[in-house]
Amino acid sequence: MEPVVHFRSAVALLGRFPALAGVDLDVGRGEVVLLQGPNGAGKTTLLRACAGLVAVVGGEARVLGEDLRLDRRTVRRRVGLLGHATALYDELTVADNVHFWARAAGASRADADGALTRLGLDGRLRDVAVHRLSAGQRRRTSIAAMLARRPELWLLDEPHAGLDAAGRDLVDGLVGEASAAGATVLVASHELERAQALAGRIVTVAGGAVVEDRVVADAS
Repeated sequence: MEPVVHFRSAVALLGRFPALAGVDLDVGRGEVVLLQGPNGAGKTTLLRACAGLVAVVGGEARVLGEDLRLDRRTVRRRVGLLGHATALYDELTVADNVHFWARAAGASRADADGALTRLGLDGRLRDVAVHRLSAGQRRRTSIAAMLARRPELWLLDEPHAGLDAAGRDLVDGLVGEASAAGATVLVASHELERAQALAGRIVTVAGGAVVEDRVVADAS
């Protein structure tokens, strides 16, 4: 079976700087993989390349069977990226944002409503404009918008940031549910103890390349 993510000697540039400098990585269906490494190692660029948001200019890069060097647009509807910055519209309500991103991926209104409920946003917060939310509420809204897309590949960049204890536990539960349902999850995190408990593999990135790839022996 073809890997969900397949990179061979993949190179991506930020300006003239090789943010990815020959990445080799294969990730299969249903896997949860932790990307770890220092700031500037290339973890965020790798996630954004998988999402079709950063051009791969050398080597091989296939995600969900799509050749990213030929077509980055098609894969964007099939992945969910939770980044540092939100992709929310401040003047729209929580519900309008989640419904918008669901429609953009071809998901249904029921998918959006289900995501709002799962993230605890189906009550009074549903009709609140995003610019009035706290940082934690905005993070929950971003997660709901990603969940509503029903992505086949989850790309999570510091997913626990800005969340309280209940929100962090909720993220962990969602990751487990996604993997059990057959989705693939890549998580970049500095919260290693929590993230390692989720992952079946740990991939260390440094200098824009994968320098270690190991299985978590006690992964459940």
